Parts: sequence; C-alpha cells; structure tokens
Amino acid sequence: MTLFERIIAREIPADVVFEDDTVIAFRDINPKAPVHVLVVPKRVSTRLDELDQAALGELFERANRVARDVLKLSDYRLCVNVGAGAGQVVFHTHVHVLGGWGEGQADTNPEFKAPR
Repeated sequence: MTLFERIIAREIPADVVFEDDTVIAFRDINPKAPVHVLVVPKRVSTRLDELDQAALGELFERANRVARDVLKLSDYRLCVNVGAGAGQVVFHTHVHVLGGWGEGQADTNPEFKAPR
C-alpha cells in the first residue's frame, strides 16, 4: 500500500484542502513553492500514462478546481512526474499544484523562487 493510499484510508494524517468521490488534495510535507498541494486520484494507478482520457481529464479538472477555487491562486503551475527517472517518488499518480509566488511569500524563503 502506497503512502497516498494510506492517506486516503486515513491511516496517516494529512492537511486535506479538498476531497470528493474521485480525488483527495492535501498540502505537501516538503513544499517546493509557497503553496504546494498534491491532487491524488482515489483510484490507484502507478503512473500518469496508465490513465485513460476520461480519467486524465477528470484529474486535471480537479487540479484546476483546487488551484482556482480552493487555493484562490490566479497563477499556478501543474506538474506531474512520470517514473523514477523524472523524479516520481510515490508511485501513485498525482498532480502537484504549485503557486503563491505573486503573493509576496516567495521573498521570505530563497528556496521558493518564482518559475521563469
């Protein structure tokens, strides 16, 4: 069972910002931006390229909804690592929502540089 499956099952606590029947979204414990949330499908797949068109559309629609409506980000980045060679660490498909640079928070931590 992956870490994300354990979060979905509520075996491990997480700072959940959104949840519905298809996804759970929670704050990353090792953020790479002032706002860093993971949007994780409840249906298990190891990699993004295992999803069909409908599941892909649903996942990205939810990621956009979380960014805009829940996190209130006007500018944001959606990122997916597919496979260990691309930096995927947890082998359960997920989308990173990264943002918050335009809200003055980026200057408080040099690690959080705005993307170019």
